[in-house]
Amino acid sequence: MISTAIRVARVGSAAELAAAVLMMLGYPALMLAALVPSVYAFAAAAAVTYLADHYLHRKGSYLVNRLSKVRAGLSIRFLIRQLLLVLLLARMSLSDNLVFYGAIAGFIAFYGLQAPHGALVTLIRNRRRMPVATRNVDLASRIRIPDAPPRRLLNRSAEKMLHLDLAAVVGVLVSAAMDSPVAAFAGIVVTLVLGCGYVLALMPYVRGRKIPPTAEKVLAAVDDWLREYRPQTVLYFSGSRDSAYQVNMWLETMEQLDSRPLVILRERVILANLAPTTVPVVCVPGGVHLMNMDLSTVRVALYAANVGKNIHLLRVPTMKHVFIGHGDSDKLASVNPFSKVYDEVWTAGRAGRDRYAIADVGVRDEDIVEVGRPQLAPIQTWRGASEGPRGEAADGRCPTVLYAPTWEGWDDNPGNTSILLAGENIVKKLVKADPPVRVLYKPHPFTGTRSAAAKAAHQRITALVEKAAAGRAADSRFTADAAAQDRAKAELARVEARLAELAGAAGDRGDEAEASRDGVADPAKHEEIARLRDEWNDAYWRSFPDWEHRVVTGAEPRLYDCFNVSDAMVSDISSVVSDFIASGKPYAVTDSAELGVEEFKRQNTAVRAAVILSNSAAELGGLLAAVRDPAADPLAEDRKELKQYLLGPDEPASIVQFNGAVADLALKAETRNLGQESRAAAGAAGADELSDALSAQQPVPANGDTDSTTRR
Repeated sequence: MISTAIRVARVGSAAELAAAVLMMLGYPALMLAALVPSVYAFAAAAAVTYLADHYLHRKGSYLVNRLSKVRAGLSIRFLIRQLLLVLLLARMSLSDNLVFYGAIAGFIAFYGLQAPHGALVTLIRNRRRMPVATRNVDLASRIRIPDAPPRRLLNRSAEKMLHLDLAAVVGVLVSAAMDSPVAAFAGIVVTLVLGCGYVLALMPYVRGRKIPPTAEKVLAAVDDWLREYRPQTVLYFSGSRDSAYQVNMWLETMEQLDSRPLVILRERVILANLAPTTVPVVCVPGGVHLMNMDLSTVRVALYAANVGKNIHLLRVPTMKHVFIGHGDSDKLASVNPFSKVYDEVWTAGRAGRDRYAIADVGVRDEDIVEVGRPQLAPIQTWRGASEGPRGEAADGRCPTVLYAPTWEGWDDNPGNTSILLAGENIVKKLVKADPPVRVLYKPHPFTGTRSAAAKAAHQRITALVEKAAAGRAADSRFTADAAAQDRAKAELARVEARLAELAGAAGDRGDEAEASRDGVADPAKHEEIARLRDEWNDAYWRSFPDWEHRVVTGAEPRLYDCFNVSDAMVSDISSVVSDFIASGKPYAVTDSAELGVEEFKRQNTAVRAAVILSNSAAELGGLLAAVRDPAADPLAEDRKELKQYLLGPDEPASIVQFNGAVADLALKAETRNLGQESRAAAGAAGADELSDALSAQQPVPANGDTDSTTRR
């Protein structure tokens, strides 16, 4: 029942739900206390509403945001409490008392301060919102960007300002209880002084040297940096907050380019969720600003997603445009007809080329280039996990099976995800497997964002895994090296502390303007962070027993880290399957739409070396048998052949192939541009010759009046 209420109220926890309920009940209680009247009951109810409101704001509760949509926003709630306090005074026969008039005048004056306070906060935020936000771009030497105001002034500013009425409310209540006006007037003065002080504290940031440069100066500085840096290859991306992973997966590849790279983003929320990188990043929310940026040196533009805003860069003819996508799978999204707007489409291997040919969506075969998947370099190749005496791997580990389903998609096609129809069956069979295996459950980050049914299924699967983990921990057959785990946890804490310390400087940046000014990556620090993340990953897996079932969500550990500690995987039709094939490990794919094995394999290349599961997951035994006895694995050779077909050859390395493709296309762009210049020059020369010839045919009047012919 509580979980249902949490879901309906869209709050994050039972504590959040309790705070919301207390706040809602607090206002009727305030009215009742005012009508009775009872100073002490009013004080208690007021305290509850203050504390609950503060807690919900601190948690960033969705419910608080929605209250403003039904005319119960923050200002209204404070105003109602103050009006009810005035009602309390009237019911106590204090309407002719100085306290009554003082309270009314004080609250009116306090609300008079809200306007300049809100105007100043809005003005400061608007002025400090950059037309172009950057990372790893030297703006500090080109324009002066002042420090951001202290976070305590702007963070939750409206809430802080309104809470200053607490002194006045307490003072009035004390005066009502003691029948003395001193406390009331003292509290009102404190509230008004603090309110005026807050307004005065904001004033310096809207005048003088604390004002950031104008949009024109910022854009000019960015263009000046672009002319100096002369970027050659651009990774362009637009999307929602949840799609940040689609650009993050390409950052390491961009760092390894032989040409000068640049990342162009279109949404500030993507910049906020961008992974650390040494590549220069420019976030340009405005289409007009982007179209006026100096990108004349760029020869290759890479697109990781098919979105409407791509048109703002696709219109530039001096660069060649390439769709690289954010994964390789047999989903319809991998053969989007929109792809034909690009000069080339780059796929991992031959499978991508064939996929477009079969789909016949207008992408020509000669425009497809196979470049491999540079991001797959961290995936370790499987060497087999031969069975030990109790069914464990030869190195003593309990074999690990990763369940990594994709999300429900934009429609209700049953083939989108296995979570709805097969997920629970898969997990139940895995946790009950004999000999035992460990289950890692890592759902797609979009799971449950569109479908309530998918979200509920995900929650049931999570509960299954956690329950099985608790049962195994109590099973005497499974033992753990507590000392080793304690050492790993200590190491984990050390690494996390160091990572937090390294990230502290970035986290201390006050706002977008200051982050753009100071957001230049230190290569040494970047390398240390990469090394620490590897150490974190190693310590994480050692911090709990290798037989412990685990639900893995969030950014860490990464999907590829889960690949490397797993001996097999169960998934759906998605790029996850294609990526996992790089490991050479056994895998299973669920035919949730129940097409049948042959038809499923015919339609989906990536499953041709997989164990095909029905929604009952009855076929899981074949996958587990392959894990326990690789010598008897009937699909091992098929996986090798499929790996090359899907992902391309191992040699040369994918990053070498990728760099070669960039260089080839840059040459094509340069050739095209030179050709255009030659044709333009030839056209201009031809126009001059034609003009001279026409001029020679026109008689010149004796008086030299060239306009005389027009005046006849």
